[in-house]
Amino acid sequence: MEAVKVERFYLGCLAHASYMIGSEGVAAVIDPQRDVDIYLETAAREGWKIQHVIETHVHADFVSGHCELAERTGARIYLGGGSGAEFPHVAVQDGELLEFGQCSLRFLATPGHTIESICVVLRDLSQPDRPARVFTGDTLFVGDVGRPDLSPEHTPRQLAQMLYRSLHEKLLTLPDDTEVLPAHGAGSLCGRQMSAESSSTIGRQRQTNYALLAPSSEEFVQLLTDNLPARPEYFARDADLNRRGASALAELPSLPDLSAPEVLKMQNEGAIVVDTRPAMQFAVAHVPGSVHIALTGQYASWAARILGLDTPLIIAGEDPEHVLESQMRLARVGIENVVGYLADGIAGWIRNGFQLDYIPQLTVQEFVELREQEPERIALLDVREMAEIAGGVIENSRCIPLGKLASSLNELDRGKLFVVHCKGGYRSSVATSILRRAGFRDIANLIGGFDAWKTAGLPTCEIRPPISVDETASGRG
Repeated sequence: MEAVKVERFYLGCLAHASYMIGSEGVAAVIDPQRDVDIYLETAAREGWKIQHVIETHVHADFVSGHCELAERTGARIYLGGGSGAEFPHVAVQDGELLEFGQCSLRFLATPGHTIESICVVLRDLSQPDRPARVFTGDTLFVGDVGRPDLSPEHTPRQLAQMLYRSLHEKLLTLPDDTEVLPAHGAGSLCGRQMSAESSSTIGRQRQTNYALLAPSSEEFVQLLTDNLPARPEYFARDADLNRRGASALAELPSLPDLSAPEVLKMQNEGAIVVDTRPAMQFAVAHVPGSVHIALTGQYASWAARILGLDTPLIIAGEDPEHVLESQMRLARVGIENVVGYLADGIAGWIRNGFQLDYIPQLTVQEFVELREQEPERIALLDVREMAEIAGGVIENSRCIPLGKLASSLNELDRGKLFVVHCKGGYRSSVATSILRRAGFRDIANLIGGFDAWKTAGLPTCEIRPPISVDETASGRG
């Protein structure tokens, strides 16, 4: 039996990894998600008592469960100095140790992503020859490093300079076989080129991470700050909430079921219907004016970026179970203004005799034929990200990343038939719902997106300078 055991928990919808370390009946949780029952259940199964909750920094892309977890277990919360946290916590200093059982945790001050960022080096005292493990938070990812633009007091260049020193003077001084365990994976908004791999080593990152290969501090700073992706607006709100400490999820109100007439009335008063069903179900029939964000992808982060944290929302889901899941995921990013759900879903809407809307779907072969027949009428809208389109586009595409679409609608010619695509179809379905809600009638979704185009062996071209692209952090779909 291991003297020190590490459990990894991964939320695909937020690309967020948290960890639990247990030894001799005691446990520490690092970077917990908002819904904390998963840690309590694991601790009960393993016979551990959670005594320590460690935040590698004040998170901005999700709401943390650190306060609820501490309240329910009596654990102490640990944060780096300068966090501004308003709840009771231990402000750890560089080099401090936390030990329990056979576990030794050493805190490293690694400012750069945020001022208070820390990394945590784990050693198993019962196996002194075993390579160390380091929990790197948002300082070092597999294939990337943290974004340096989350401080209101420091410029991105200042933070990037701090990050360079933290990486080279702290993390890269660890042995090459040290295992790297970051807080995020591919698709997170906290970096640009993260790998889908769950872990790596210091040695592999030293050789392959593009940011660590920068030959000087100045080139590193330029690399990180040139064309820096726009920071999602909700980041500042989530960071403030995490500094105060979020309320327990049990305090969220139960969602009322709303009749179709009630939903229509609330829509007219400013509420937005969020349809969480699979893309094809939404395409065939949906409530007019609704926004489609399927639960199968990075639902919560896209909802926060597109709808904000304060808009009154009504969920149109497949069944009550999916509605509850939707409410939970929204709460993970701080969206709590959910006023109810459509009773009996689309079936309830139909029974009331209300109008439905739909989004036409085109295969790549149908699109090719249509563009050959009406080349002047067809406009292709690519809603992928900069890193993706750099690998090729369909000829004559208009490229607007999904996160920028709502603010770019006035640039689009409403006389065109817009065929929308992304990588595989998730984001393009969201995009078509935004267009339809804004009054665009001539739109269609390209089934399978760019992946289907390439699979069919159809030609692509390199992006040309006249195509304007605003880069935002990726949420692949």
